[in-house]
Amino acid sequence: MTRRVLPYRIPLEDVVAPEEWLLVNEAGEFDMPEALPDWDYRMNLHLRRRVRVDLDRARSESGLPDDAALMLSTVWTATGSNLGGPAQHVRLAEGGTRTVDFDVRLRGADLGGLLLLDTALVLAERRSDARPSSPRRAGSVLWSDRDSLRLQGDAPQFPMAVIDFARTSIPDEAAWHLQISGGLESATMGSLLLLVNERNTITTTAFENAGKPRPVDRIVLSAVYADVARVMIEHALSVSDFGEDADFPDGSLGATLLSLFEQLFPGQSITDVRLRQRQSPALFASDLQAAVKIFEVS
Repeated sequence: MTRRVLPYRIPLEDVVAPEEWLLVNEAGEFDMPEALPDWDYRMNLHLRRRVRVDLDRARSESGLPDDAALMLSTVWTATGSNLGGPAQHVRLAEGGTRTVDFDVRLRGADLGGLLLLDTALVLAERRSDARPSSPRRAGSVLWSDRDSLRLQGDAPQFPMAVIDFARTSIPDEAAWHLQISGGLESATMGSLLLLVNERNTITTTAFENAGKPRPVDRIVLSAVYADVARVMIEHALSVSDFGEDADFPDGSLGATLLSLFEQLFPGQSITDVRLRQRQSPALFASDLQAAVKIFEVS
């Protein structure tokens, strides 16, 4: 890991000895893999990690007094849901070597995309008596590392997260919302996110049953997919760089949108479809509805 350049002294990397993260399930504990290709939002995660800290060296090499309180903490961030937060923190006020066991449980509904686990040793509280070259602000980082777990692996599944819309700027009563971010050159997995409102039990149940859907689930999923296709196509047509001559990298948002366009409007030019959308948006909406074959649930 590259040593950070900070405006204060920090200890050598080896004052903290972290073990690898372990993934815990009913079968036991295993080294956390790089990806979980079969993950979905119903799968909660249980992770453990042991970290040893030489507190005396951490303080002395940072120029801190012997009674300086430190803290070891882990924070999680999920790129798929845009959610994150503190997982666990432990105050370290004693001396000697301390072993900390992290035990982290995360709800699958809060996750998605790339799960980032940041572990850091920080100054627990402000030190007004610190030397000019020493850390003095609470939260000053003395050591840190980052681990990641891709929750959708390389599988061609649509990034999705189930969350409470009341915690967002999306209307509380909406059933789902497709979030599109980044440019056409951006990676699809980081640019598209289907958010499903956990308060809408009809929609969440449909996705829970997606592997073996009931007739009502098929209707709901058909409506969601049709709406997602509409939003994606309308987004594509609103971008001037989306055209016949565009050359988008594999796995990019532009390539995904182009593939969807060719699937829904085979043999038609982007210029013609864009013109039809602008001149007759109501007719275009019907064209798109027919193209996605909404409610053909057989």
